[in-house]
Amino acid sequence: MVFPEKRMDHKETSGLKTYLKEKKAYVDAALQKYAPSPEGPASRLMEAMRYSLFADGKRLRPILCIAGCEAVDGAPETVLPVACALEFIHAYSLIHDDLPLMDDDDVRRGQPTNHKVFGDAVALLAGDALLTEAFHLMAGLDQASPIPAPRITQAIQLIAEAAGFDGMVGGQAVDILSEHKPADLDLVNYMHTHKTGALITASVVSGALLAGADDLRRKAMESYGSHIGLAFQISDDILDIEGDAKAMGKKTGADQVKGKMTYPAVLGMAAAKKIESELIRKAILALKPFDHKADPLRQIAQYIIERKR
Repeated sequence: MVFPEKRMDHKETSGLKTYLKEKKAYVDAALQKYAPSPEGPASRLMEAMRYSLFADGKRLRPILCIAGCEAVDGAPETVLPVACALEFIHAYSLIHDDLPLMDDDDVRRGQPTNHKVFGDAVALLAGDALLTEAFHLMAGLDQASPIPAPRITQAIQLIAEAAGFDGMVGGQAVDILSEHKPADLDLVNYMHTHKTGALITASVVSGALLAGADDLRRKAMESYGSHIGLAFQISDDILDIEGDAKAMGKKTGADQVKGKMTYPAVLGMAAAKKIESELIRKAILALKPFDHKADPLRQIAQYIIERKR
């Protein structure tokens, strides 16, 4: 088992890189299948959808869904539509996040943001379309799936809550409304756990849920997901200050310019890193009910604290 007090050794790093590469290719192939082809009068809209969907993302959320499924002996192909739907939702959120009326960013993943290429209106609609298509994809799962319909309904409800006003959208609203306000740890914690943590948690829990996880294992996944979700956003906060803009594919220092409320801004860099490390430790401990099949989840937790982008 890997703990944040020691970095992954070469074998562990190599194994995780292989796992992430293979799963990313698996998800990318499925996304090509599920993403609409740019044709007909609305082809420009579909081009905009695909532009952000295939902009070299890490595919962390769909991979977490698949890894959560595998940890409870589930078959990855059974959760693939849900995994892809999660990436649709993530891509929509980034398009909207970059818009001039939100964070007004020009570069994302090393290329111009969606609205810089397609214009504000089409970018806004592309985000709307990706979100809608995500739920269309999940709702159609029971037509040919071996997964019992009640589990599918539970997973859709879980993801909807994580994506909506009590999850990602609510966190984004707090992010916007908190700019240039006095530091408030409770507020930044709410913002991070909702804006970023909620969908990450839903990703891993939905995979385990669809694979038939019992209550004990589902709660363990919830604990794991909540801890890595918050750690992931703290890692983003830290990378915005210490990261390499070229490696990240976007400008650094934006949080300070925009007066964003972040963990380093509220607590300082040393304290933020200490909290991040403790969250990863707790995430790995949460996986005690699982055997070696959950090792990718353990290593993904460690990857969060060691990543460069």
